[in-house]
Amino acid sequence: MILLFDAANTLIHKPDLFNKVANVLNKNKLQFDFENLKKNHKFISEIVHFPDKTSKDFYRLFNTEWLYSIGIIPNNKLLDEIFEVCSYLPWEPFPDTVNLHKLKIKKAIISNFHGELNKIIDKYFPALFDVIIVSEIEKIRKPNLEFYKRAMEKLECNPEEIIYIGDSIKLDIEPALKLGMKAWLIDRDNIYPNFYRNIKSFDEITLDFLSN
Repeated sequence: MILLFDAANTLIHKPDLFNKVANVLNKNKLQFDFENLKKNHKFISEIVHFPDKTSKDFYRLFNTEWLYSIGIIPNNKLLDEIFEVCSYLPWEPFPDTVNLHKLKIKKAIISNFHGELNKIIDKYFPALFDVIIVSEIEKIRKPNLEFYKRAMEKLECNPEEIIYIGDSIKLDIEPALKLGMKAWLIDRDNIYPNFYRNIKSFDEITLDFLSN
């Protein structure tokens, strides 16, 4: 059995992101709900196509839609301020990823990400993952089923041997299930409480979980 993971917002995240944006909105005396700010970021992320390498122009587009979704009309000043405070925020591992070190099972990553992902993963998870498959390098990306098939080729396994965990229903769970993998949504913020295949924490990944 192999544990296959998404990377961004599954294994690693930018923990200061929402507080940084909230500070900008508060400074501009704008009314918003913090929980909606977080939830709507997830919803917009499901809709907007993320390139392997992001840019200022991309984030202006993304943040424009994000602000509209929480009832704020964007303007150039606001968009520039958000971009300035959010640029180059460091990736950090989620606290519950410490549980992964206890699991004596082969682990791998498949991610829509730029080529520097290996360095980030090696920094926080040295020698933990056997294979890291990145869209910028492979020139193919989720939710394309061929990307997942390429992962299976590199892992030399069949889909039923894979337990896949990611944070996106659209990009992660649906394509994995289509190919016959066992797939689970990691939903730490309880955004999709009624989704039938979700876990709230990596602490739920136990030997019993893996055997079911």
